[in-house]
Order: sequence, then structure tokens, then C-alpha cells
Amino acid sequence: MNQKPIKLFLVRHGEAAAQWGEDSDPGLSDLGHQQASHASAALLGLIDTDTRLISSPMLRARQTSEPLALALGASVEIDHCFREIQAPVGLKDRPEWIKKFMQEEWVSQSESLLDWRADAMEKLLEFGGCTVIFTHFMILNAVVGQLLGCQKTLYFRPSNASITQLERVGNTLRLMSLGDVLETVVN
Repeated sequence: MNQKPIKLFLVRHGEAAAQWGEDSDPGLSDLGHQQASHASAALLGLIDTDTRLISSPMLRARQTSEPLALALGASVEIDHCFREIQAPVGLKDRPEWIKKFMQEEWVSQSESLLDWRADAMEKLLEFGGCTVIFTHFMILNAVVGQLLGCQKTLYFRPSNASITQLERVGNTLRLMSLGDVLETVVN
């Protein structure tokens, strides 16, 4: 008996009101709110009528989920499996840490970071129906990279409010499409 694929959408949060090293939990900027509205409109054409909404506990992800939740008249569940990567350094040292981390491979990462990635992958296999997950840059990289067998911690640079689509059939996840990527600026 063939199982119907389950659609999973990973949405990177909209533009934050502060940089990663400036505020531990910023909300969205004005542009970020616009991006969240655009993502909601795009998702309405892709999702099933009975769609589950999940968000990272971080404010920027929760605010990105609000337009879709409002449009569907649905609540948003908070799930720590899709939280931002936990930097092992203080707030002011985060930008340098993340730059270094994005040049590394998963094989050299701490057990806590490997567990963070594994928890997200396991949770994706638990969803029983169409699900939209509002999350972060590095969780997208952790998931997509693992699905494609990439050892690099940075696989792609998802833009704000981009939508990456996965499908789950049984215990198998597959990448259907990457979300929009950030434009690279060459100096």
C-alpha cells in the first residue's frame, strides 16, 4: 500500500530587528513583518486545509508565523527542536563564533550540537500531516545538509522568510525544493 507523502515546509524567520550579536531574542523589523506576510500568502497556495503550525520559541520565528496563523484561524505550537543554534559563547562573541562554525564540518562538532541536529531530524519524522515550521538559518542548514549527505555545516544561505519544502513518506525525508537564497555580495 502506497503512503501519501506528508508535506513539510521549513520557513526561515523574517528579517530581525537586531543583528545576531546585538540581541539574544529580537523581534522582526518592519521589513521582516512584510516578509512574513509574503511568506504567508505563498504558503496559502501550497498547504493543505488542515495544516499544523510549529514555531521555534524565538520571537522572530513566532512573529513570522503570525500572518499564516491569522489567515488560517489556527494556533501555533512552540517546539524547542527548531530553536536557533546555541552558541557556546556570550552575545558579543556570537558573530565571530558563527563565522567560524559555518566554515567547519559536522564531524568536528560538539555532542550538544549533534544532538540539536538529530532532535530536529527526529521531530520531522513525527509529523503526521502537512506542517509548516517557522525556524532559523542554521536549522535549515542542519536539516538540508543531513538529508543531502553534506558534511559542511553551511550548505546554503536561505533568505529571510524563504520556504524550503520537504516530503516525508514513512521514515524517509526528501528535499523537494530549497527556499530562496541570499544574494552574495562580492567586494
